[in-house]
Amino acid sequence: MTKKEINKDLAAAENSYHKLSIQVSLNGLSFCILDTIANKLSLSHSLPFKREVSPFDLHREIRQSFREEGVLDYSFSEVIAIHRNALFSLVPLPLFQEEKLPDYLKYNAKILATDHLDFDVITGLDAVNVYVPFANVNNFLYDLFGEFEFKHSGTVLLETLIKLPSSRQGTICYVHLAESQMDLVVFANKKLFFYNSFAISSAEDVLYFLLFSLEQLNLDPESLRLRLLGEVTEEDRVYEFCSEYFENVSLFLPADTTLPLSGQEEGIDFTLINAL
Repeated sequence: MTKKEINKDLAAAENSYHKLSIQVSLNGLSFCILDTIANKLSLSHSLPFKREVSPFDLHREIRQSFREEGVLDYSFSEVIAIHRNALFSLVPLPLFQEEKLPDYLKYNAKILATDHLDFDVITGLDAVNVYVPFANVNNFLYDLFGEFEFKHSGTVLLETLIKLPSSRQGTICYVHLAESQMDLVVFANKKLFFYNSFAISSAEDVLYFLLFSLEQLNLDPESLRLRLLGEVTEEDRVYEFCSEYFENVSLFLPADTTLPLSGQEEGIDFTLINAL
């Protein structure tokens, strides 16, 4: 290695003060780049797909978006990938055994013998999230950046919500909407009471899964607090429907966290920004 190459590598290392967070699903992808020195976002991008794509097409869309948005013009000190899908299962930590990953998923997710399975130990909860990541996406990112961290979107969501003071008071229900998927989280008496994910295509779907789940949990919509986050505004039918059934309903915005976001960045997905 020549001296010029050594200096180039040192300069690249010194300029590696950006963090990349990328969220992928078969219904869309998004990513953002955080400048850790200025403590602000240098780049953010979101691409919803018109229809659900294959993992192969997802890989192609990521590669094209990285090229068009100039992601590879940056050097990164940290890269984290968030896999968003419904192929997961929560397991109590005392019962978890790493060699039994397929057993935790086979009853509530369609898995193949060739699928790579992984898991996250959820910080703040005595639980493990077992899931199926997009292996081809991980391989692509490894080829680009070397070693990186990856998690399931449910892990990021739960780790973020459990830290909030509001999750420790009474019964509170969070509904996170993004990329044709609905995540429903309920905290009761300072503990995680329920978490599940549903495929949705309309506001009626959201209301159905929400009310049905609460009915099964014997929870009264009129007495709990409902917080909507993600792809929802007060003008949406989802908010309108929920307001008819819940007395205490409001939007929960990323700005409600401790992250420094400006107005133009408030549309970034909750799990994407909280993974940084």
